[in-house]
Amino acid sequence: MGKRIIARARGKGGPRYRAPSHRYLGSVNYFPFGNIVGKVVDIVHDPARSAPVAIIRTEDGKEVLHIAPEGLQVGSEIEYDGKIAIGNVVELGKIPEGTKICGIETYPGSGPKLCRSSGSFAEVVGRVGDKVVVLLSSKKTKELDARCRATIGIPAASGRVEEPWVKAGKHWYAMHARGKIFPRTKGVAMTPTDHPYGGKSKRPRPSKTVARTAPPGAKVGSIAARRVGKKKL
Repeated sequence: MGKRIIARARGKGGPRYRAPSHRYLGSVNYFPFGNIVGKVVDIVHDPARSAPVAIIRTEDGKEVLHIAPEGLQVGSEIEYDGKIAIGNVVELGKIPEGTKICGIETYPGSGPKLCRSSGSFAEVVGRVGDKVVVLLSSKKTKELDARCRATIGIPAASGRVEEPWVKAGKHWYAMHARGKIFPRTKGVAMTPTDHPYGGKSKRPRPSKTVARTAPPGAKVGSIAARRVGKKKL
């Protein structure tokens, strides 16, 4: 009897697959709509994110976490619905075309949802009625409500992807800080008792097609595929 495959073990849960969320700082969010002015009291590292996080505090003591854009400093003022400046939160309808933005809301009041990782940003490229067209870092465009808000600037630590791991140990600690499994072993490199793809072949052939009702241990490959093979012209 073989062991459970990773997909099944992860679904069951357990300490090995549980993210250490007790060490995370919390969710990033925006203050409610209105002309609010806050101050950056600190910029800190969050183990759950690739970009640094800025702690914004208002005069009445309320605090919220923002994704820190490049150029933001401790002591800077953050304005809501203010001028177009680094770190300010402005509605998309008030942002000029060509401006680089991050932390974009998907609907008014949803909080920052798009372009939150380090170095990823979007640009305002046009307007269609009461919608604003945004060009994402994936080169795809998205139409959003003009009342959606976004942070002006690019998330800091954009050079993260250019730094090599150098040692496998650094990669291991980085992955396990977020509950990721590293290193990963390919299914075709396992034995038949450990994975349905295991065996002598270095790749699964023919491709395995399993039913939608198959048990979790066998649900790998083409799940409930309508057809297999190349299409004939």
